[in-house]
Amino acid sequence: MTISSTNFNPRLIVSFGEMLIDFVPEIAGVSLADTRTFVKAAGGAPANVACAIAKLGGASAFMGKVGNDEFGKMLVDILKKNGVNSEGVCFDDDARTGLAFVTLTKSGEREFMFYRNPSADMMFKEYELNIGLINQAKIFHYGSISLISEPCRSTHLAAMKIAKQAGALLSYDPNLRLPLWPSAANAKETIMSIWKEADIIKVSDNEVEFLMENGDPSKEEDILKSFWFDSLKLLVVTCGQKGVTYYTKNFKGGKVKGYALKKVDTTGAGDAFMGALLFSIAKDPSLLEDEEKLKKTLTLASACGALSTTQKGAIPSLPKMSTALEFIANSDGTMKEPLLPRLLSNACGWLKSTKEWLTSFVVSKH
Repeated sequence: MTISSTNFNPRLIVSFGEMLIDFVPEIAGVSLADTRTFVKAAGGAPANVACAIAKLGGASAFMGKVGNDEFGKMLVDILKKNGVNSEGVCFDDDARTGLAFVTLTKSGEREFMFYRNPSADMMFKEYELNIGLINQAKIFHYGSISLISEPCRSTHLAAMKIAKQAGALLSYDPNLRLPLWPSAANAKETIMSIWKEADIIKVSDNEVEFLMENGDPSKEEDILKSFWFDSLKLLVVTCGQKGVTYYTKNFKGGKVKGYALKKVDTTGAGDAFMGALLFSIAKDPSLLEDEEKLKKTLTLASACGALSTTQKGAIPSLPKMSTALEFIANSDGTMKEPLLPRLLSNACGWLKSTKEWLTSFVVSKH
């Protein structure tokens, strides 16, 4: 296990898990077999969250493993260019960086086909953990994909234990990707096995329906019965453009509206939401006990989630704080000038940085 030399930041959020390459079809509504061209974009839910936090101005680090290949090096470079601490990232000489091919419907919804058996993120070993970095975390965030197989599962559990002992808040977004699991039953059992370790949990309405053993997923009392426990500080159920429902120890069943935008790609929308939520909690933990502050935070998170669906690719579409605040300021929740040009400018900036990386890589090879 390594010790980080990073300077201490009292608001540091460490995200643990997978980072991979998403291949997104240029034309929505076409099958993978019929797609001729793809847009390559960095992805992986925990990495998306890490970048979302950094783009909002927060202190963010990512911890995981990528292949010692062109894609892995590109991903680490993207982390750095987005302001994310990458000291917790390891390279694997044998396993390659994971890939995901994303099928987009015409409405921007997506399905995934993964190439990762095994991929480098699955081979993350406990001795490779950067304990110093974990010990600095104010919030330690993770999903469930890193629990699917060994050795990463044991590494994930060890990292959670270290973070908890160091006093960090544990943040959990299951981010269900059923095709990656051996079975639906295994997914449900494993996801719930660490449920009561978390302080903050975000789930989608679809995940609530999948994980609930008994009861009606639309009823508050059944949600509380299935998912609430005494030491939990915040449970958020997201319902896309319909908004979110939140539960804390002192106030349960509150709602915050969502935003309806024309969707291009919904990949990473939940991660943009989570990034804004964790950024706000790290900045002001008292919002977990102040309903008005929490509502404002969830409004910001919903705006970030909505804005992230207006471009292809998870990380390139993540908004900056100024963009999100301007969007919220439009009382009707629509996108107006000069917001659209700014979003396009952000996308062009990402494409430029990717082109520069590829150029430098080719030059270094000759």
